[in-house]
Amino acid sequence: MAKKNIFTDAFGTPYFLKRFIIFILGIVSYRRFNGFNKLKITGTEHLVDLPDSNVLFVCNHQTYFADVAAMYHAFCAVNNGYLDTIKNPIYLLNPKIDFYYVAAEETMNKGILPKIFKIAGAVTVKRTWRAEGKNVNRMVDLTEVDNIMKALDNGWVATFPQGTTSAFAQGRRGTAKLVKSQRPIVIPIKINGFRRAFDKKGLRVKVTGVKPTMEFKAPLDIDYDNEKAPEILLKIMTAIEQTEDFNVLHNYDEELKAKKLEQKDSNH
Repeated sequence: MAKKNIFTDAFGTPYFLKRFIIFILGIVSYRRFNGFNKLKITGTEHLVDLPDSNVLFVCNHQTYFADVAAMYHAFCAVNNGYLDTIKNPIYLLNPKIDFYYVAAEETMNKGILPKIFKIAGAVTVKRTWRAEGKNVNRMVDLTEVDNIMKALDNGWVATFPQGTTSAFAQGRRGTAKLVKSQRPIVIPIKINGFRRAFDKKGLRVKVTGVKPTMEFKAPLDIDYDNEKAPEILLKIMTAIEQTEDFNVLHNYDEELKAKKLEQKDSNH
């Protein structure tokens, strides 16, 4: 386990700088979640007695930055005793600083704002299957895996198993392999309404009056010794409600096709 430092985080960023950035970003984003749109948070009671490290949050993904910004608000609020609410932004004065999130390297290197977000706690990774809008096939960079493990050794980490903001995209096996090797407490987060309320980057309010939701679920029951990575991945994807069973539109399309086939058969 990496040794903790009282002045800097796992990657050498001074805590005073992280506190300042989280405070500023929190103030700037506050009205997006408790003004233009009212974020509804549930299940934060599952966060109260968690250890300070080796906790992995797995979440479906709808925007690049709004999802993570909402998590910061929720974690900072819980850190100060506020459950299921972000109505009192005084919590930003005492933020949750040992929180990290896994993000695509190409996303975090475009523009000044993403670079500021990066300092707040990003653990960047290169996508192995897609880069700059094109399909690629490259090996996993083991130093990036080491960085995620270092972050887990020092705090809480949020990751998006699908690696994309597309709904019902396939989960990536790397998340399950990480869970099997590191054995963290795994907390699923289900978000909804972010795609409708914000633009794809999550920086601009697209529609007001939306009530995005963020639901923290109970820790997953995982048998680290006997369950294989595909089983763990299925458990994660089911918990964040991103398997095809939850895809209402897909089911509707399939039912429509089946009905048309039946009508065709009955007409012959």
